[in-house]
Amino acid sequence: MAKSADRSTKLLGEALGPGCLRPLSAAPYWPSNVADDHTPVEFSVALAQNEPPAVRMIVESIAEQPGRRANLAAALSVLDRLSTQHQLDLRRLDVVRDLFLPADPQGDFAFWYALIVQQNAAPAIKVYLNPEVRGRAHANTLVSTALDRLGLGAAYPTVVQHALRREGLDRFSFFALDLMDEQRARVKTYVSHDDAETEDVVRAASAAPDVDLGLLADVVKLACGGTGPFTRRPLMSSYNFLAGDTDRPSGYSLYIPVRDYVQDDLEACERVLTIMTRCGLDTTPFVLALASIVRRPLGEGVGLIAHVSLRLGKPRPGVTVYLSSEAYDVTPPRTTAMSS
Repeated sequence: MAKSADRSTKLLGEALGPGCLRPLSAAPYWPSNVADDHTPVEFSVALAQNEPPAVRMIVESIAEQPGRRANLAAALSVLDRLSTQHQLDLRRLDVVRDLFLPADPQGDFAFWYALIVQQNAAPAIKVYLNPEVRGRAHANTLVSTALDRLGLGAAYPTVVQHALRREGLDRFSFFALDLMDEQRARVKTYVSHDDAETEDVVRAASAAPDVDLGLLADVVKLACGGTGPFTRRPLMSSYNFLAGDTDRPSGYSLYIPVRDYVQDDLEACERVLTIMTRCGLDTTPFVLALASIVRRPLGEGVGLIAHVSLRLGKPRPGVTVYLSSEAYDVTPPRTTAMSS
Protein backbone atom coordinates (compact mmCIF):
# COMPACT_ATOMS: atom_id res chain seq x y z
CA MET A 1 0.00 0.00 0.00
CA ALA A 2 2.78 2.43 0.95
CA LYS A 3 4.69 1.74 -2.26
CA SER A 4 1.56 2.28 -4.33
CA ALA A 5 0.90 5.61 -2.56
CA ASP A 6 4.50 6.69 -3.11
CA ARG A 7 4.30 5.87 -6.83
CA SER A 8 1.03 7.78 -7.14
CA THR A 9 2.45 10.83 -5.34
CA LYS A 10 5.50 10.81 -7.63
CA LEU A 11 3.29 10.53 -10.71
CA LEU A 12 1.16 13.45 -9.54
CA GLY A 13 4.26 15.57 -8.97
CA GLU A 14 5.54 14.74 -12.45
CA ALA A 15 2.23 15.67 -14.08
CA LEU A 16 2.05 19.00 -12.26
CA GLY A 17 5.32 20.05 -13.86
CA PRO A 18 7.42 22.92 -12.44
CA GLY A 19 4.42 24.20 -10.50
CA CYS A 20 4.65 21.29 -8.07
CA LEU A 21 7.71 22.89 -6.50
CA ARG A 22 5.87 26.04 -5.47
CA PRO A 23 4.48 25.94 -1.90
CA LEU A 24 0.84 26.76 -1.26
CA SER A 25 0.32 30.42 -0.55
CA ALA A 26 -2.57 32.77 0.15
CA ALA A 27 -3.54 32.81 -3.51
CA PRO A 28 -3.34 30.30 -6.37
CA TYR A 29 -0.15 30.40 -8.41
CA TRP A 30 -2.27 30.07 -11.56
CA PRO A 31 -6.10 30.27 -11.69
CA SER A 32 -6.59 26.69 -12.88
CA ASN A 33 -10.14 25.64 -13.71
CA VAL A 34 -9.59 22.06 -12.61
CA ALA A 35 -11.11 22.92 -9.20
CA ASP A 36 -13.34 25.70 -7.86
CA ASP A 37 -10.59 27.24 -5.73
CA HIS A 38 -8.16 27.08 -8.70
CA THR A 39 -6.11 24.21 -7.30
CA PRO A 40 -4.65 22.41 -10.36
CA VAL A 41 -5.67 18.97 -9.04
CA GLU A 42 -9.03 17.26 -8.51
CA PHE A 43 -9.29 13.79 -6.99
CA SER A 44 -11.96 11.19 -7.61
CA VAL A 45 -12.79 7.62 -6.71
CA ALA A 46 -14.31 5.36 -9.36
CA LEU A 47 -16.52 2.50 -8.20
CA ALA A 48 -17.94 -0.47 -10.08
CA GLN A 49 -19.48 -3.76 -9.08
CA ASN A 50 -17.02 -6.63 -8.66
CA GLU A 51 -13.99 -4.40 -9.28
CA PRO A 52 -11.51 -2.74 -6.95
CA PRO A 53 -11.91 1.03 -6.65
CA ALA A 54 -9.67 3.30 -8.70
CA VAL A 55 -8.32 6.68 -7.64
CA ARG A 56 -8.17 9.32 -10.34
CA MET A 57 -6.47 12.69 -10.44
CA ILE A 58 -7.22 15.41 -12.99
CA VAL A 59 -4.14 17.63 -13.28
CA GLU A 60 -3.10 20.82 -15.05
CA SER A 61 0.64 21.23 -15.56
CA ILE A 62 1.84 24.63 -14.37
CA ALA A 63 4.91 26.37 -15.82
CA GLU A 64 7.44 28.32 -13.76
CA GLN A 65 6.02 31.49 -15.31
CA PRO A 66 2.45 30.33 -15.96
CA GLY A 67 0.30 31.32 -18.90
CA ARG A 68 -1.65 29.50 -21.59
CA ARG A 69 1.33 28.99 -23.89
CA ALA A 70 3.77 28.31 -21.06
CA ASN A 71 1.47 25.79 -19.36
CA LEU A 72 0.93 23.96 -22.65
CA ALA A 73 4.68 23.80 -23.19
CA ALA A 74 5.12 22.48 -19.64
CA ALA A 75 2.43 19.84 -20.20
CA LEU A 76 4.07 18.63 -23.41
CA SER A 77 7.44 18.47 -21.68
CA VAL A 78 5.79 16.34 -18.98
CA LEU A 79 4.31 14.15 -21.72
CA ASP A 80 7.75 13.39 -23.13
CA ARG A 81 8.93 12.15 -19.74
CA LEU A 82 5.78 10.20 -18.93
CA SER A 83 5.77 8.58 -22.36
CA THR A 84 9.21 7.11 -21.73
CA GLN A 85 8.58 6.10 -18.12
CA HIS A 86 5.15 4.52 -18.66
CA GLN A 87 5.33 3.30 -22.27
CA LEU A 88 2.46 5.52 -23.38
CA ASP A 89 0.84 5.04 -26.78
CA LEU A 90 0.72 8.49 -28.40
CA ARG A 91 -0.49 7.46 -31.85
CA ARG A 92 -4.06 8.74 -31.50
CA LEU A 93 -2.85 11.97 -29.92
CA ASP A 94 -0.41 12.49 -32.77
CA VAL A 95 -3.26 12.15 -35.26
CA VAL A 96 -5.13 15.13 -33.75
CA ARG A 97 -2.26 17.09 -32.19
CA ASP A 98 -2.31 19.86 -34.79
CA LEU A 99 -6.04 20.43 -34.25
CA PHE A 100 -6.03 20.88 -30.48
CA LEU A 101 -2.53 22.20 -29.73
CA PRO A 102 -2.10 25.49 -31.62
CA ALA A 103 0.72 27.92 -30.98
CA ASP A 104 -1.68 30.42 -29.40
CA PRO A 105 -4.25 28.44 -27.39
CA GLN A 106 -7.51 30.11 -26.35
CA GLY A 107 -10.07 29.18 -23.72
CA ASP A 108 -9.78 27.99 -20.15
CA PHE A 109 -7.11 25.36 -20.80
CA ALA A 110 -5.30 23.50 -23.55
CA PHE A 111 -4.10 20.23 -22.02
CA TRP A 112 -5.01 18.39 -18.82
CA TYR A 113 -4.03 14.96 -17.57
CA ALA A 114 -6.10 12.27 -15.91
CA LEU A 115 -4.05 9.83 -13.85
CA ILE A 116 -5.79 6.58 -12.84
CA VAL A 117 -4.13 4.46 -10.18
CA GLN A 118 -5.04 1.14 -8.59
CA GLN A 119 -3.21 -1.27 -6.34
CA ASN A 120 -1.14 -3.86 -8.16
CA ALA A 121 -1.65 -2.25 -11.56
CA ALA A 122 0.32 0.12 -13.74
CA PRO A 123 -1.14 3.63 -13.82
CA ALA A 124 -3.34 4.60 -16.76
CA ILE A 125 -2.99 8.07 -18.26
CA LYS A 126 -5.53 10.08 -20.23
CA VAL A 127 -5.32 13.55 -21.75
CA TYR A 128 -8.10 16.14 -21.99
CA LEU A 129 -8.05 18.54 -24.93
CA ASN A 130 -10.12 21.69 -25.38
CA PRO A 131 -12.50 21.86 -28.38
CA GLU A 132 -12.62 25.65 -27.88
CA VAL A 133 -8.85 26.06 -28.02
CA ARG A 134 -9.22 27.95 -31.34
CA GLY A 135 -12.36 29.76 -30.18
CA ARG A 136 -15.87 28.53 -29.48
CA ALA A 137 -16.98 29.01 -33.09
CA HIS A 138 -14.49 26.34 -34.23
CA ALA A 139 -15.30 23.68 -31.61
CA ASN A 140 -17.73 21.60 -33.67
CA THR A 141 -15.37 21.53 -36.65
CA LEU A 142 -12.45 20.47 -34.46
CA VAL A 143 -14.37 17.59 -32.93
CA SER A 144 -15.84 16.48 -36.25
CA THR A 145 -12.41 16.49 -37.90
CA ALA A 146 -10.79 14.69 -34.96
CA LEU A 147 -13.41 11.94 -34.96
CA ASP A 148 -13.01 11.54 -38.71
CA ARG A 149 -9.24 11.18 -38.43
CA LEU A 150 -9.68 8.58 -35.71
CA GLY A 151 -12.02 6.48 -37.84
CA LEU A 152 -15.16 7.70 -36.06
CA GLY A 153 -16.46 10.19 -38.59
CA ALA A 154 -19.81 8.39 -38.86
CA ALA A 155 -20.36 8.92 -35.12
CA TYR A 156 -20.41 12.71 -35.32
CA PRO A 157 -23.99 12.93 -36.68
CA THR A 158 -25.09 10.59 -33.88
CA VAL A 159 -23.62 12.91 -31.25
CA VAL A 160 -25.21 15.94 -32.89
CA GLN A 161 -28.63 14.28 -33.13
CA HIS A 162 -28.68 13.20 -29.49
CA ALA A 163 -26.63 15.76 -27.56
CA LEU A 164 -26.26 18.96 -29.62
CA ARG A 165 -29.92 19.63 -30.32
CA ARG A 166 -30.28 22.98 -28.53
CA GLU A 167 -28.30 25.65 -30.31
CA GLY A 168 -26.42 27.91 -27.92
CA LEU A 169 -27.10 25.61 -24.94
CA ASP A 170 -25.34 22.37 -25.89
CA ARG A 171 -21.63 22.59 -26.70
CA PHE A 172 -18.50 20.46 -26.82
CA SER A 173 -16.45 20.96 -23.66
CA PHE A 174 -13.71 18.28 -23.72
CA PHE A 175 -12.12 15.78 -26.08
CA ALA A 176 -10.19 13.01 -24.34
CA LEU A 177 -7.86 10.17 -25.32
CA ASP A 178 -6.49 7.23 -23.37
CA LEU A 179 -2.74 6.89 -23.92
CA MET A 180 -2.67 3.10 -23.96
CA ASP A 181 -2.66 0.37 -26.57
CA GLU A 182 -5.34 0.73 -29.21
CA GLN A 183 -7.48 -2.25 -28.23
CA ARG A 184 -8.14 -0.89 -24.74
CA ALA A 185 -8.03 2.85 -25.38
CA ARG A 186 -11.07 5.11 -25.41
CA VAL A 187 -11.83 8.20 -27.41
CA LYS A 188 -14.23 10.41 -25.44
CA THR A 189 -16.29 13.43 -26.43
CA TYR A 190 -17.93 15.62 -23.79
CA VAL A 191 -20.95 17.89 -24.24
CA SER A 192 -22.11 20.48 -21.69
CA HIS A 193 -25.87 21.07 -21.41
CA ASP A 194 -26.77 24.54 -20.13
CA ASP A 195 -30.27 24.88 -18.62
CA ALA A 196 -30.98 21.21 -19.34
CA GLU A 197 -33.84 19.10 -18.08
CA THR A 198 -33.71 15.39 -17.33
CA GLU A 199 -35.26 14.54 -20.67
CA ASP A 200 -32.36 16.26 -22.46
CA VAL A 201 -29.71 14.02 -20.92
CA VAL A 202 -31.90 10.92 -21.28
CA ARG A 203 -32.03 11.64 -25.00
CA ALA A 204 -28.28 12.17 -25.06
CA ALA A 205 -27.72 8.83 -23.31
CA SER A 206 -29.92 6.96 -25.77
CA ALA A 207 -27.17 7.28 -28.39
CA ALA A 208 -25.36 4.39 -26.67
CA PRO A 209 -26.68 0.81 -26.53
CA ASP A 210 -27.50 -1.04 -23.33
CA VAL A 211 -27.93 2.00 -21.08
CA ASP A 212 -30.49 2.05 -18.28
CA LEU A 213 -32.37 5.27 -18.98
CA GLY A 214 -34.60 4.81 -15.94
CA LEU A 215 -31.55 4.58 -13.67
CA LEU A 216 -30.13 7.70 -15.31
CA ALA A 217 -33.31 9.69 -14.63
CA ASP A 218 -33.37 8.47 -11.02
CA VAL A 219 -29.76 9.49 -10.43
CA VAL A 220 -30.35 12.98 -11.83
CA LYS A 221 -33.28 13.46 -9.46
CA LEU A 222 -31.34 12.08 -6.49
CA ALA A 223 -28.34 14.32 -7.20
CA CYS A 224 -30.16 17.53 -8.09
CA GLY A 225 -33.41 17.20 -6.16
CA GLY A 226 -35.61 17.65 -9.23
CA THR A 227 -35.97 17.25 -12.98
CA GLY A 228 -34.75 20.69 -14.06
CA PRO A 229 -34.17 22.96 -15.71
CA PHE A 230 -30.69 22.93 -14.14
CA THR A 231 -29.62 26.54 -14.40
CA ARG A 232 -26.35 26.53 -12.48
CA ARG A 233 -23.25 24.64 -13.63
CA PRO A 234 -24.34 22.46 -16.52
CA LEU A 235 -24.83 18.72 -16.59
CA MET A 236 -22.32 17.12 -18.94
CA SER A 237 -22.61 14.09 -21.21
CA SER A 238 -19.68 12.04 -22.38
CA TYR A 239 -19.51 9.32 -25.02
CA ASN A 240 -17.02 6.44 -24.84
CA PHE A 241 -15.78 5.15 -28.19
CA LEU A 242 -13.93 1.83 -28.08
CA ALA A 243 -12.04 -0.22 -30.64
CA GLY A 244 -14.52 -1.40 -33.28
CA ASP A 245 -17.00 1.45 -32.82
CA THR A 246 -17.96 3.30 -35.98
CA ASP A 247 -21.23 5.23 -35.90
CA ARG A 248 -22.22 5.15 -32.23
CA PRO A 249 -20.50 5.01 -28.83
CA SER A 250 -20.20 1.91 -26.67
CA GLY A 251 -20.85 3.80 -23.45
CA TYR A 252 -22.24 6.98 -21.96
CA SER A 253 -21.50 8.91 -18.77
CA LEU A 254 -23.32 11.80 -17.14
CA TYR A 255 -21.41 14.27 -14.93
CA ILE A 256 -23.53 16.13 -12.40
CA PRO A 257 -22.13 19.17 -10.50
CA VAL A 258 -23.82 18.13 -7.28
CA ARG A 259 -22.21 21.01 -5.35
CA ASP A 260 -24.43 23.47 -7.21
CA TYR A 261 -27.66 21.78 -6.12
CA VAL A 262 -27.08 21.35 -2.37
CA GLN A 263 -26.65 23.63 0.63
CA ASP A 264 -23.46 22.01 1.93
CA ASP A 265 -21.26 18.96 1.66
CA LEU A 266 -23.24 17.09 4.28
CA GLU A 267 -26.24 17.18 1.96
CA ALA A 268 -24.01 16.30 -0.98
CA CYS A 269 -22.63 13.30 0.91
CA GLU A 270 -26.13 12.08 1.73
CA ARG A 271 -27.12 12.33 -1.92
CA VAL A 272 -24.03 10.49 -3.14
CA LEU A 273 -24.60 7.66 -0.65
CA THR A 274 -28.20 7.37 -1.83
CA ILE A 275 -27.06 7.22 -5.46
CA MET A 276 -24.57 4.46 -4.68
CA THR A 277 -27.23 2.46 -2.91
CA ARG A 278 -29.54 2.92 -5.91
CA CYS A 279 -26.75 1.60 -8.14
CA GLY A 280 -26.04 -1.39 -5.88
CA LEU A 281 -22.51 -0.25 -4.99
CA ASP A 282 -20.53 -0.65 -1.78
CA THR A 283 -20.22 2.81 -0.21
CA THR A 284 -17.14 1.97 1.88
CA PRO A 285 -14.45 3.06 -0.64
CA PHE A 286 -16.15 6.44 -1.08
CA VAL A 287 -16.43 6.96 2.69
CA LEU A 288 -12.74 6.10 3.14
CA ALA A 289 -11.71 8.41 0.30
CA LEU A 290 -13.75 11.26 1.73
CA ALA A 291 -12.34 10.71 5.21
CA SER A 292 -8.80 10.85 3.84
CA ILE A 293 -9.28 14.30 2.32
CA VAL A 294 -11.77 16.15 4.54
CA ARG A 295 -10.33 18.66 7.03
CA ARG A 296 -13.54 20.27 8.30
CA PRO A 297 -17.12 19.38 9.23
CA LEU A 298 -19.06 18.65 6.05
CA GLY A 299 -21.74 21.17 7.01
CA GLU A 300 -19.25 24.05 7.07
CA GLY A 301 -18.67 24.32 3.33
CA VAL A 302 -19.83 23.27 -0.12
CA GLY A 303 -17.72 21.99 -3.00
CA LEU A 304 -15.54 19.38 -1.32
CA ILE A 305 -17.82 16.88 -3.10
CA ALA A 306 -17.84 18.55 -6.50
CA HIS A 307 -19.26 16.14 -9.06
CA VAL A 308 -20.83 12.72 -9.21
CA SER A 309 -20.89 10.80 -12.47
CA LEU A 310 -22.90 7.79 -13.61
CA ARG A 311 -21.22 5.48 -16.12
CA LEU A 312 -23.52 3.40 -18.32
CA GLY A 313 -22.71 0.79 -20.94
CA LYS A 314 -19.14 -0.20 -21.77
CA PRO A 315 -16.45 -0.46 -20.62
CA ARG A 316 -17.09 -0.18 -16.84
CA PRO A 317 -20.53 0.89 -15.61
CA GLY A 318 -20.50 2.45 -12.18
CA VAL A 319 -20.25 5.72 -10.27
CA THR A 320 -17.38 8.18 -9.83
CA VAL A 321 -17.27 10.88 -7.14
CA TYR A 322 -15.00 13.91 -7.59
CA LEU A 323 -13.39 15.51 -4.54
CA SER A 324 -11.70 18.89 -4.18
CA SER A 325 -8.63 19.29 -2.00
CA GLU A 326 -9.75 22.83 -1.05
CA ALA A 327 -6.07 23.70 -0.93
CA TYR A 328 -6.65 27.42 -1.41
CA ASP A 329 -10.19 28.09 -0.24
CA VAL A 330 -13.42 26.68 1.18
CA THR A 331 -16.73 27.85 -0.27
CA PRO A 332 -19.15 28.72 2.54
CA PRO A 333 -22.38 26.71 2.74
CA ARG A 334 -25.47 28.19 1.18
CA THR A 335 -28.23 29.51 3.41
CA THR A 336 -31.03 28.15 1.21
CA ALA A 337 -31.52 24.95 -0.72
CA MET A 338 -30.38 25.08 -4.35
CA SER A 339 -32.24 22.10 -5.77
CA SER A 340 -34.12 22.45 -9.02
